Amino acid sequence: MRKLVLITCTLLFTILVKAQDPHFSQFFASPLTLNPAFTGKFDGQWRVAANHRDQWPSIPKAYVTTSASIDFGILKNKIPEGDVFGIGISGLSDQSADAALKLNYGSLSLSYHKALDEDGYNTIGGGFQATYSSAILDFTKLTFEDQLTQNGFTGTTAENLNNGNNQNYFDLNAGLLYSGSTNGINNFYLGTSIYHINKPSLSFIDKTWNLSSRMTVHAGGSFPIGNNLSVFTSAIFQFQNKATETVLGGALAANLTQDDNNPVSVYFGSWLRISDAIIPYIGLEINGLRIGASYDINTSSLKAATSSRGGSEFSLIYIKKAATKSTGIPCPKF
Repeated sequence: MRKLVLITCTLLFTILVKAQDPHFSQFFASPLTLNPAFTGKFDGQWRVAANHRDQWPSIPKAYVTTSASIDFGILKNKIPEGDVFGIGISGLSDQSADAALKLNYGSLSLSYHKALDEDGYNTIGGGFQATYSSAILDFTKLTFEDQLTQNGFTGTTAENLNNGNNQNYFDLNAGLLYSGSTNGINNFYLGTSIYHINKPSLSFIDKTWNLSSRMTVHAGGSFPIGNNLSVFTSAIFQFQNKATETVLGGALAANLTQDDNNPVSVYFGSWLRISDAIIPYIGLEINGLRIGASYDINTSSLKAATSSRGGSEFSLIYIKKAATKSTGIPCPKF
């Protein structure tokens, strides 16, 4: 069964190149892969984010995805107070089918957010992202139907890579983001993004297939509910070609030090990927560093092959606080 699933995953990503993009269960902890408009939208000098995901560990290295990014605001003394002009650099590596297919992305992001009121509590902004991508296919790790003999997969295949085993392309992405607050303490946001605007060609067999655009709608918020307790919620709906994904949930945060400027907080919560997985989440925040861990508990029909093991994921976000007093403008966090 495991070999059958591995072969199926390989064929999906190598022949039917309209497969889904790499994704994270902790989408809220990977801002620049969620929406280019998140670039620079935080309270601090600069932000570093990193994510690592190992999906379906019961299948040997079915999907292993790692990302990292850094972003910051620029021209702060030359734009109106409350506005944000952000720039960011990010990279992502995705390996599937026991590293038979390797995808690498490098991106440059820009965004601008315009304050809608004097306090800067409500902003609306847009972002753009240019990406250079490389796809490498190790043909020796693939197994095809015509290789099956009475002794197993010992025959030779008639399949060949007409376009070589390395494909490079440029990609364009964009997004919009609204962020608001009613009192300077709570925060809520709504955004949308589109990836692969130019639908670049990616095919190892011929030149007839292009990457389908991925559309995303996402929302979230943070709300205090009592002494040193807050609720963080987030949701995402995205679709690409005929594939869709809906994830929603939240976490309860407890401020252990009762310090709003530099809290030590613990997070407990869960997200749900509808018709696929339950995703328990724990997190720790201290001195501007937030570390998160989650585990997908598979609930779909694939759980027989995965033993209900959907995958582990870890995230890290560090925000360098400003040397001067913070503006206190609430920004999206989950």
